[in-house]
Amino acid sequence: MTETATFAAGCFWCTEAIFQRLKGVQSAVSGYTGGAIKNPHYDAVSSGTTGHAEAIQITFDPHIIPYSILLDVFWATHDPTSLNQQGPDVGTQYRSAIFYHHQNQKRLAEKSKLTLEKSDLYQGKKVVTDIIPISTFYPAETYHQNYYNRQKDASYCQIIINPKLAKLKDKFQSYLKPTSST
Repeated sequence: MTETATFAAGCFWCTEAIFQRLKGVQSAVSGYTGGAIKNPHYDAVSSGTTGHAEAIQITFDPHIIPYSILLDVFWATHDPTSLNQQGPDVGTQYRSAIFYHHQNQKRLAEKSKLTLEKSDLYQGKKVVTDIIPISTFYPAETYHQNYYNRQKDASYCQIIINPKLAKLKDKFQSYLKPTSST
């Protein structure tokens, strides 16, 4: 039996590349959620006027990788204190958010956020990540799917995504698929 998780952590290319490398993750689809219009497209979402976040929707086996570990990876691989920005990507479409699919995910997300805030890892900075119910998830255009794996030599991948993958490998080695390389 699989479950679904949906996270927004800045650019979906980065987030997809991270989560698709984890054992138990069967798919990571880049897309848009949390906005006001139906069937958004990249140009509209990029304008910042639709209210959507770039997000990924993950299908995973909770017996192999529990939701709590997905949350740990989420927190560790982006800056949850940066409001509407991750690195060079700026706008509400790049916000940090956890879109829960059921009450247990909400409870686990809130608990993990509280633990992170109490840890003072961010030295007093407020964690701005929203924890909200999932709305309709719209898969992004085909050219956004599996982007990193198709474009590893692109400068954005080298400069922005590779350091995130190195952090993933350093902190979560035991959860990586055997064929994952960074």
